[in-house]
Amino acid sequence: MKMISRTRVLRSERALHYALGAFLTLAFIFAQAAVSMARGAPDSFADLAERLSPAVVNITTTTVVAGRSGGARPQVPPGSPFEDFFKDFLDGQEGDKRPRKSSALGSGFIISADGYVVTNNHVIDGADEIVIELFGGGELKAKLIGRDKKTDIAVLKVEAEEPLPFVSFGDSDVARVGDWVMAVGNPLGQGFSVSAGIISARNRSLRGSYDDFIQTDAAINKGNSGGPLFNMDGDVIGVNTAIISPTGGSIGLGFSMSSNVVSKVVTQLREFGETRRGWLGVRIQEVDSDLADAIGLEKVAGALVSDVPEGPASKAGIQSGDVILSFDGKDVANTRGLVRAVGGAEVGKAVRVVIFRDGKTMTLKVVLGRREDAERVEIVPAVAKPDAKEAEAMGMKLTGLTDEIRESLGLGSDTKGVAVVSVDETSDAFGKGLRSGDLIAEVGQKPVNSPKAVADAFKAAREAGRKSVLLLVRRGGDPRFVALSLTE
Repeated sequence: MKMISRTRVLRSERALHYALGAFLTLAFIFAQAAVSMARGAPDSFADLAERLSPAVVNITTTTVVAGRSGGARPQVPPGSPFEDFFKDFLDGQEGDKRPRKSSALGSGFIISADGYVVTNNHVIDGADEIVIELFGGGELKAKLIGRDKKTDIAVLKVEAEEPLPFVSFGDSDVARVGDWVMAVGNPLGQGFSVSAGIISARNRSLRGSYDDFIQTDAAINKGNSGGPLFNMDGDVIGVNTAIISPTGGSIGLGFSMSSNVVSKVVTQLREFGETRRGWLGVRIQEVDSDLADAIGLEKVAGALVSDVPEGPASKAGIQSGDVILSFDGKDVANTRGLVRAVGGAEVGKAVRVVIFRDGKTMTLKVVLGRREDAERVEIVPAVAKPDAKEAEAMGMKLTGLTDEIRESLGLGSDTKGVAVVSVDETSDAFGKGLRSGDLIAEVGQKPVNSPKAVADAFKAAREAGRKSVLLLVRRGGDPRFVALSLTE
């Protein structure tokens, strides 16, 4: 009986072993197939192009341009044989004074059956008339609903007798470098055209604070502007916006504004006709290794607050010299990340902001304002009175502020700080960008009002064993922090 039981156990173990092996083999095969499907090139883009192209439109804009004046007429002596010739020639040019029409071409795509169209702002900027050409033929006049220069996005509206084919935005954040993409548009005015390639890079910035471009080698040329960049599911993950090229044609460096930026802008433009971005109310700068050391941060991260004018942040208690580490529950990697996070937040929302100050972290609650309202108001940094004695420190010749110095530097009568008279070109201060005419407002995150106070602050930092010291410097009213090495 014992032998029989032992045999059955061995058979069961073998069966289980074989079953497990078969399962693992099948799992490996399916995994390899999934990887192959994800990585392999599609057999054709034809079905995708056929399904999506009807939602893509060509855009023609017309602008009335004022006629050019003929200018001064050449003086021809009376009776000259050229008198009649010049008279006839110049009289024939009088038509140049009349207004004329100028046309431009671009692309766009329909995002709703009732006729909302997305394109680039630069495609329709200054246009007196906008006409879209449908993929299946026919033209419709378009009305501008709203536009955003910061992201170069515009929303149009057309009226059609029947529901229009449309496409939807996808999640650009899940797109990966190496994924296949397809661009559709009106390159060089040649009409509807499809090109394909891969995502070459992510999170590119070209010119603006809110930039989040997808870089692609799918051919994008002049006229593609405003057209969609599709993923293989047929979702719009970008709006084709710019190229980098020495020739003006595609060399494989095309840039599409990511859909997760565009979709928020489009929603606001459709609802309000304008953008409504969140506003924190701080001036910020990047944290580098020198600044991190001077401040006492364990790693290079966050956004350093260089100034806090009157606004949401000042009301919440955020101060100059604070480092913003987290905004609304998300870590802040750098200034660009903070700007995008704040801009994408809802106006009036109460958010938690984690800051680093005096070696500790603390959480503050800030009620966000509206950036567009803040930009209409001139922001003047807070500032105040000193003694005019001179001193030298860290390769800099310093002087207190007098009325004459304030006037020569264009400073207000209540400005506080110490003026930089000259900087030794071999010093760390010169290497970090300090120049004659700069104003040192703080040293070690404490206000200074005399050259002696600056020198004493440097001395105290050295005695405390610090490797660097943090300066708040203003130039032309703009503040920035500079970390000077104390070990030179």
